[in-house]
Amino acid sequence: MDIFDKIAKHMGPLGQHQKWSHGYFSFPKLEGEIAPHMQFKGKEHLVWSLNNYLGLANHPEVRKADEEAAAQYGMAYPMGARMMSGNSKFHEQLEQELAAFVGKPDAFLLNYGYQGMVSIIDTLVDRNDVIVYDAESHACIIDGLRLHMGKRFVYQHNDIDSARKQLERATKLTKESGGGILLITEGVFGMSGAQGKLKEIVDLKNDFEFRILVDDAHGFGTMGKTGAGTHEAQDCIEGIDVYFGTFAKSMAGIGAFVASTVEITNFLRYNMRSQTFAKALPMPMVIGLLKRLELLKSRPELKDKLWEIATTLQKGLRERGFDLGVTNSVVTPVFLKGELSDATAITYDLRENYSIFCSIVVYPVIPKGMIELRLIPTAVHTLEDVQRTLDAFSEVAEKLENGYYKENLFATA
Repeated sequence: MDIFDKIAKHMGPLGQHQKWSHGYFSFPKLEGEIAPHMQFKGKEHLVWSLNNYLGLANHPEVRKADEEAAAQYGMAYPMGARMMSGNSKFHEQLEQELAAFVGKPDAFLLNYGYQGMVSIIDTLVDRNDVIVYDAESHACIIDGLRLHMGKRFVYQHNDIDSARKQLERATKLTKESGGGILLITEGVFGMSGAQGKLKEIVDLKNDFEFRILVDDAHGFGTMGKTGAGTHEAQDCIEGIDVYFGTFAKSMAGIGAFVASTVEITNFLRYNMRSQTFAKALPMPMVIGLLKRLELLKSRPELKDKLWEIATTLQKGLRERGFDLGVTNSVVTPVFLKGELSDATAITYDLRENYSIFCSIVVYPVIPKGMIELRLIPTAVHTLEDVQRTLDAFSEVAEKLENGYYKENLFATA
């Protein structure tokens, strides 16, 4: 079959539809913090799908730092890869401050989070090594695994007994191959909100020889006493060998970093092809990230406000009978029973009739017959936003239970 024919068959009717959600959000020009209220097709919406955990996206000090750096350096500088002509004292300063914050000797800046994780995995292991990973690992981890030419074993999600069994299998293989074992998990799983069992995984080092790589995209800035991450929250900083964090969530920026020993970060600097052959992060972003990191460390009230909103939201949803699964982070999944048509109708109803926008997750990410509406709280949401959302979700859940969406698909007020 022709490749275009295969794609058309796979896409089905969706391939004939307009792209995305048939409209665009517009962002208000504010002098202060960016509000979670945005314009969509000329109508204001409350949005629970923002990469802005700590509300830094439009913070006045961040805006000023971004503006001044752009005015001084422009968006092109530095005009080269880090190894050639693309390095600067600001890049190195950001790496040093990040490493100290997350409790590691050194850090290495990455241009993108997703590509960064893919490349870390590709660089750290060879065909003689074995990877052991959590079954619900993020797509960037899965894509990194696909590049691995050696063996890989998956363990059941957050199941330590299962992880132990896979480590036993991996140990037998590496005794023959002479390779090592890399165990990969997440600090906070972005879909379920569940923390990875980092402390218990670290304890497995008492019985097995392996290294741990943690993707803490959702934990960096939100978890732990200082916001250093999930490894801080679980008091196992020393046990995590390679720590990965992204700037996209708490820092409301672009890029990522990997922190480890000086030997490991230097190895990655000279061997990660996606970074070696790529232009360095632009100067305005680097300088802006330094300001974001400064605020993350010096303004604990931002994280406190985030957790106030998340706790109030989750408590209110549970009191109204909603299933939030096993989340123990600020990520707030709401699980409902229904089909794809129900999911589409619910999100449309929320958007058009309640002016609330949130992410929708369906099969194959979650089991068939289930719908997940994922809410991402931020420090710039208000308690009024929470109450409005609770009331809307109660009405939508009642409509779903009464079969309203079977008879009134895409109904608008």
